[in-house]
Amino acid sequence: MSTSLPMIPTQEPQPTLSPQQVAAMQQEIRALAAEREAVILAHNYQVAEIQQVAAYVGDSLGLSRQAAQAEGETIVFCGVHFMAETASILCPEKTVLIPDLDAGCSLAASIDAEQLREWKERYPDGVVVMYVNTTAEVKALTDYCCTSANAVQVVRHIYETHGPDTEILFGPDMWLGAYVEKELGRRMHVWDGECHVHASIRPSDIEATRAAHPGADFLIHPECGCTTSVMEYVASGDVDSEGVHMLSTGGMLRYAEAAERQAAAHPDHREAIVATEVGMLYPLHMAAPDVDFIPANPDASCVFMKMITLEKLRDSLREMRFEVKVAPAIAERARVPIDRMVAIG
Repeated sequence: MSTSLPMIPTQEPQPTLSPQQVAAMQQEIRALAAEREAVILAHNYQVAEIQQVAAYVGDSLGLSRQAAQAEGETIVFCGVHFMAETASILCPEKTVLIPDLDAGCSLAASIDAEQLREWKERYPDGVVVMYVNTTAEVKALTDYCCTSANAVQVVRHIYETHGPDTEILFGPDMWLGAYVEKELGRRMHVWDGECHVHASIRPSDIEATRAAHPGADFLIHPECGCTTSVMEYVASGDVDSEGVHMLSTGGMLRYAEAAERQAAAHPDHREAIVATEVGMLYPLHMAAPDVDFIPANPDASCVFMKMITLEKLRDSLREMRFEVKVAPAIAERARVPIDRMVAIG
């Protein structure tokens, strides 16, 4: 099944702040957060200045779990819209804010509830598996959510519990769907959607970068969605699998910490190529300053993630805007596939 992919907005140039202005604004943001009893959560793909003021930095699922555990009554979500929705679903009693309502997601926008409803009507016995990068309305029509890290496990669970001939409607990421099919050796009905960032990471980028850095490790983030196409290239043999590490955010950071310890003990030059959105390089550099982390594609930057700025975060706290609230009926249904995903692992 295919759909028209959304147009990616042109990123407006952001005003350049001096280091002194950045520090002053960060101090103001921290003071406002304390005054509002607000918890600031930031995705790994946010700019460094945003990550520095966050109480927690991580991937979308980890951030949602942090949101549910947050002590404050207000959560300011520095990420994209579907992530704030997921936080609202998991903790409906809290006020969830996002600094820019236009911070969307090209992958989430590649399928809407009406399209999914029509797809389900074509396959009434099908089990719907949707990547977590989807809207609340889509999740409400979904049987199971998954992440890149556990997609194979979720689909295998369905075959084991529903039968090997079960029809599965998988979406919206066509690259992740192709990877799952290859791993399990079974065909599914796969939606024709993709993330504009991971679509920009091609075998030629990887081959060129690895050729320029032949001794470097190669890290692929399997959970955040922006490397699912790379996983498919590895599975198909288009990219040499030697030295490839499929690592979650936590695993990638643990790799960095271990590499830093090794670098301290053996001060040989060490490099690691990272195939994901370039914002992830900041926490990796912080964890391992003696390791050179090299982007597989330095242009793999999410326009939507970069819409969140210090000014917008400050104004969100000042004015308590913009609230993201999922209607209770939708939230109740949308929580079911999320809980199933968590239960499977």
